Amino acid sequence: MAETTGALATFDFAAFFAAVDDARRTQGLHWYGLADEVWNLSAQLNLEREDHPLCGGAVSRLGARGETSCQYALYLLRWLERAPEAFLVGPVVEVGDTRLPDPGPGSRLRWDLAQLHAALDEERQRHRLTWVALAEQIGCTPSRLTNLRTARMADMALTMRVTQWLRRPAAEFVHPASSRQRADLL
Repeated sequence: MAETTGALATFDFAAFFAAVDDARRTQGLHWYGLADEVWNLSAQLNLEREDHPLCGGAVSRLGARGETSCQYALYLLRWLERAPEAFLVGPVVEVGDTRLPDPGPGSRLRWDLAQLHAALDEERQRHRLTWVALAEQIGCTPSRLTNLRTARMADMALTMRVTQWLRRPAAEFVHPASSRQRADLL
């Protein structure tokens, strides 16, 4: 298990956003065209839910923000057909198969943060760590970890540090969600 925050790989948001931007340019898409294309990957679900589409302006501003939520990142990772681990830098832990599930047009990918919290809590107890000690290892506050139990969103950097600390692929905590399947994640 990782001993310090320096021993954990981190999610390279700049590389992730550059990959999105490069793919967008290669395909000749403007930001709104990219947002439409990404949104249409779940066309059937969007019709069922009458959801609001992604905004191209919001997607384009991600680069300036320098971060994104784990849920929002899944839209773009799905479009790129890449796993989050492809954007880790530092001492990356080999976690096996990192391919994200294929949700099809009737679903979208969503992190199950309650499941991530449960795995983290189980491993924390197994190592006899307090939340404070664990947070020091992961490089955040204890409340950011305990809040995963009921959170609907977390930042991508945190979720990836947690999966690396757990030595498990992000894909274990990412599931297709639809109106009929894993609706609790939508």
